[in-house]
Amino acid sequence: MTENIHKHRILILDFGSQYTQLVARRVRELGVYCELWAWDVTEAQIRDFNPSGIILSGGPETSGIILSGGPRAPQYVFEAGVPVFGVCYGMQTMAMQLGGHVEGSNEREFGYAQVEVLTDSALVRGIEDSLTADGKPLLDVWMSHGDKVTAIPSDFVTVASTESCPFAIMANEEKRFYGVQFHPEVTHTRQGMRMLERFVRDICQCEALWTPAKIIDDAVAPPAKIIDDAP
Repeated sequence: MTENIHKHRILILDFGSQYTQLVARRVRELGVYCELWAWDVTEAQIRDFNPSGIILSGGPETSGIILSGGPRAPQYVFEAGVPVFGVCYGMQTMAMQLGGHVEGSNEREFGYAQVEVLTDSALVRGIEDSLTADGKPLLDVWMSHGDKVTAIPSDFVTVASTESCPFAIMANEEKRFYGVQFHPEVTHTRQGMRMLERFVRDICQCEALWTPAKIIDDAVAPPAKIIDDAP
């Protein structure tokens, strides 16, 4: 009997980022099955998919969209009892929907930034590019945003910040909700793959079942079974 390679699965909700397909690619590189859906899915569709975790992608490059009635995550995302990881716009809509605040800016932050980790979190524990003079971890990341979170929900903590972005990473460890203002899926974020791995493998507890060898085994298994069962 072949192993169920779809047993663990990640749902990625697409808010329009140019990098969204790259998020899916990174998850699959970790050996985990995932599907990429438009943001306006129904509760019934999410229940039917039964994800091990949900990633909210980044959004359009235009500033102010989230403040002018832009896309929101289905509320069930935050009620499903599974880990949620908001990336850039995904973090912003998570913050707004759970009681935080987002404000627009006349200046976009685009390019390299250095994030200082202030609080221990399962998402970045033991992950660093360098250290501050007083021993705090620093992460080299890639920013691409105009709007930013100016107040996090009351049950979240600030995990990391930059000089211009006070809430670069936020977390609710109890609910396993995480948000990052930068893009971990791009190679410019040097430890981004480790963060995605931490979320997918450790926090969501997904095994690496979606591998080329196992996909082939899964594809040839049904005919083999038919032959074995033939009279």
